[in-house]
Amino acid sequence: MATGGVRNVTVCGGEHGPRTPQHDGMRRDGGGEPYWSRPECRVWTAMLLLGTCLLYCARVTVPICAVALSTHFGWDKKQSGVVLSSFFWGYCLTQVIGGHISDQIGGEKVLLLSASAWGFLTFITPVLTQITSAHLVFMTCSRFLMGLLQGVYFPSLASLLSQRVRESERAFTYSTVGTGSQFGTLVIGAAGSLLLDWYGWESVFYFSGLLTLLWVYCTCKYLLTEKDLIIPLDYLRRSISISKQSKVPWKQLFKKAPIWAVIVAQLCTASTFFTLLSWLPTFFKETFPESKGWVFNVVPWLVAIPTSLFSGFLSDHLINQGYRTVTVRKFMQVIGSGVSSVFALCLGQTSSFCNAIVFASASVGLQTFNHSGISVNVQDLAPSCAGLLFGVGNTGGALLGVVCVYLAGYLMETTGSWISVFNLVAAVNSVGLCVFLVFGEAQRVDTDSAYIDL
Repeated sequence: MATGGVRNVTVCGGEHGPRTPQHDGMRRDGGGEPYWSRPECRVWTAMLLLGTCLLYCARVTVPICAVALSTHFGWDKKQSGVVLSSFFWGYCLTQVIGGHISDQIGGEKVLLLSASAWGFLTFITPVLTQITSAHLVFMTCSRFLMGLLQGVYFPSLASLLSQRVRESERAFTYSTVGTGSQFGTLVIGAAGSLLLDWYGWESVFYFSGLLTLLWVYCTCKYLLTEKDLIIPLDYLRRSISISKQSKVPWKQLFKKAPIWAVIVAQLCTASTFFTLLSWLPTFFKETFPESKGWVFNVVPWLVAIPTSLFSGFLSDHLINQGYRTVTVRKFMQVIGSGVSSVFALCLGQTSSFCNAIVFASASVGLQTFNHSGISVNVQDLAPSCAGLLFGVGNTGGALLGVVCVYLAGYLMETTGSWISVFNLVAAVNSVGLCVFLVFGEAQRVDTDSAYIDL
């Protein structure tokens, strides 16, 4: 609350008013930032969608160029695996701190700082490989640093949307922005493959890095003021540590069952997503050796885009129709974790390529309903620290993802059957879903109930 009384702020969809500085006003849910107006929501949603797309473009540059890099530098499979896996170890380390800093200084600042860094790193990678002779060490460190920089993105996004988008519009906004991951995979898969064939692997890095830097420039120039871009170093230093005087009761917060329910559910869904992402191409290549790679590498992600948008629209529509928020969140999660797992199990049983494409597309596509379930539920429960909590769940998801990806390979090697892999996916999803259905809630738990408008 600002000194001298409470100021009126604009909610998303209301009249457009002047922007209010951080901690200078009071929202309906007790936060310090006003909601975006409807025009601002649309512009920011489009820009964040593009930013998520470019995030994945930069993330997938090395996997796209893996064969070319191995040939160019003389790496074997084990060395290529070291480079590819190093990203996830860095990705795990900055989730929590990135989310916490975003909760304190604003998610848009953290997003743009990290994007500037990973865009520049991607752009100069080909140049730096010509300077050093220790290519394996350099590329491993580069991917580790890329993971560190990109690890703050989704927690910062959760923090930003929880502070600027009202509850009844969060699901569609988050789902729309989340489709950027599929768009990015498709864009770099198509454009990157052409650039790789025409101009070599270096062009893929130049393309992704330059577009990211251009996005940062446009966002800073057209969506933020000079005041928005200033980050006092002293305030940033204080934000890095969780203050003992913080209004958020951390010990009490982590004692609440709904908090752990959404963290466990997010951990499970993230790890199964990484498992499918890592093993589906190999499954199709080994099970259907005559199939075209572009079909099974493209179709499931194309299906995931409209399903993600539909899930967000459906979720917000149901809430606006009067259904309880917690009921809608759990319904979305039943589809995202439960129904998608059924199709994953079917995938392990089929011997038809067409059926396999349908089952894989349905499983990957329906997983996007998680965006309107647990991903938004973090913002329902604790908008004042949504970034930090999202980071906790995402960190666990990435670590468990590494374990599940390895365990899937071990099970496949031991049993000689892909059924065990999809059984693993279904089992992990079922654990997360059951925990969320039993203990999940949607009422705020991060502030005194006397100040909450439910």
